[in-house]
Amino acid sequence: MNKKLFVGGVAWKTTDETLRDAFAQAGTVVEATIIKDRMSGRSKGFAFVEMSTEEEAQAAIDMWHEKELDDRTIVVNEARPPREG
Repeated sequence: MNKKLFVGGVAWKTTDETLRDAFAQAGTVVEATIIKDRMSGRSKGFAFVEMSTEEEAQAAIDMWHEKELDDRTIVVNEARPPREG
């Protein structure tokens, strides 16, 4: 079952591709998406990465949480479901 991760503190220069490549070191990346502002198209500084298994997701957390990617320290943890309301 796929597992979605929240990635915070993402550098402005980080792209979907660089994020995917980084997290692929921990396993199979199903999807890697930098969240962008609808008006400006600029990164909001966070992203979601979906890994193919729970084990790979945990490996990605262990590998990247509080580590540097594109000269910024990122935070990686399990994504929480969106709030209702």
